Amino acid sequence: MKFGVIQFPGSNCDHDAYHVVSKHVGQPVDFVWHKETDLSGYDAVIVPGGFSYGDYLRAGALARFSPVMGAVKELAANGGFVFGICNGFQILCEAGLLPGALRRNAGLHFISKHVNLRVENGATPYTSEVEPGKVLSIPIAHAEGNYTCDDETFHGLEENGQIVFRYCDENGEITDAANPNGARSNIAGICNLDRNVLGMMPHPERACEELLGSNDGRDIFRSLAKAVASAAN
Repeated sequence: MKFGVIQFPGSNCDHDAYHVVSKHVGQPVDFVWHKETDLSGYDAVIVPGGFSYGDYLRAGALARFSPVMGAVKELAANGGFVFGICNGFQILCEAGLLPGALRRNAGLHFISKHVNLRVENGATPYTSEVEPGKVLSIPIAHAEGNYTCDDETFHGLEENGQIVFRYCDENGEITDAANPNGARSNIAGICNLDRNVLGMMPHPERACEELLGSNDGRDIFRSLAKAVASAAN
C-alpha cells in the first residue's frame, strides 16, 4: 500500500504528515505536487494543513481548482481513502467531497492550542483503533474552523453517523465552553457516506509523539493504515 501527501502552494503541514506515515505508521509515502493529475498509484492521500494559495478569497476556495483535485475525486469515487486535515478539510468541503463549509472562527481570531475531542463514531476507517467516546487531546491551529451546514445536511450527518469528532471538555462533555470556534454542534470532523473521506480541523499529525504534548493522534493514522491494508487484500 502507498500513501500520498498533496502539496499546494502554501501547504505547511505536509512534512508533518509525511513524517507520521513514514516513521510512525511505517508505510511508503510520496509528496504529490498539486499539478499532478494521476493518483492511480496511491491507496490513500492526505490533504494537509496550511494556507493553500494564501487562503485568498476563502480558505480552500482556490485549491479546489488545482489539477490534482480531479484525481482526488476519482480516487475517492473508486474507494480510495482521502484524509483532509485543517486546510485540507476546508478544501474537501469546497470541492464538494464533504458537505458543509468552514467559516471564520466565532471570535474572529486565529486559535492555536490543544483541545479535547470526543470520538463519536469508532466504525470508520480512521477510528477503528480508537474506542468510541474516548477523549483525545489534539492541537488546533486555524482561523476558519467554524463548521456550518444547513439543517437538512446536519440531520443527515447525525442520522448517518457521519459526525466523527466533536469538541468536548476533558470529561467528554459536549459544552459551549469546549467549542473553540463556534462550530455547529461542536463538530470537529466529519466523513462522507461511504466513510472513505474524512475531514477534521484539529491536527492529529501534530499529536503523534509525547514530546509534542500528546500522542493521541497516532491511532487515527494507524486506523487508516489498517483500513488501507484490508482494502488491498
